Amino acid sequence: MNSPTHNDDRELRVSKIENGTVIDHVPGGQALKVLAILDIDGSGGETVSIGMNVPSEKLGRKDIVKVEGHELSQNEVDVISLIAPDASINIIREFDVVEKSRVDRPTSVTDVVACPNRNCITAQDEPVVSRFDVLDDGVRCVYCDTIVRDDLTDHIHTE
Repeated sequence: MNSPTHNDDRELRVSKIENGTVIDHVPGGQALKVLAILDIDGSGGETVSIGMNVPSEKLGRKDIVKVEGHELSQNEVDVISLIAPDASINIIREFDVVEKSRVDRPTSVTDVVACPNRNCITAQDEPVVSRFDVLDDGVRCVYCDTIVRDDLTDHIHTE
């Protein structure tokens, strides 16, 4: 019988997925925001595994998101990079990692974030799509200079 301090007792065990995506090194407590970006709320029947606030040498605490049957688009990766700049993306096929990459934060995002400024031209009835410059700690609207930080996921368009 293993003692409570035995290493195996503290190891996180989550079953492997056959096909899909594993998003690792998400800052602790951000997994639900990642799911919101992916427009996954449980109503679509997706099989999802989440590890939240898992000990991490690099981040202190990290989240891990596994989504069965879904490979992320580049646009989804770009948006996730806004809240998880150190995340890694693993594409799984037939239980094997076939592609592993780190997110690469874009310098700007177009038609991804809605500007919260009601006076911004993108909030009017004009044929203008939103465009934001990516900052270290948020995004800035290129039209009105409004900066979005803490509530960024509240303003992200989901498809």
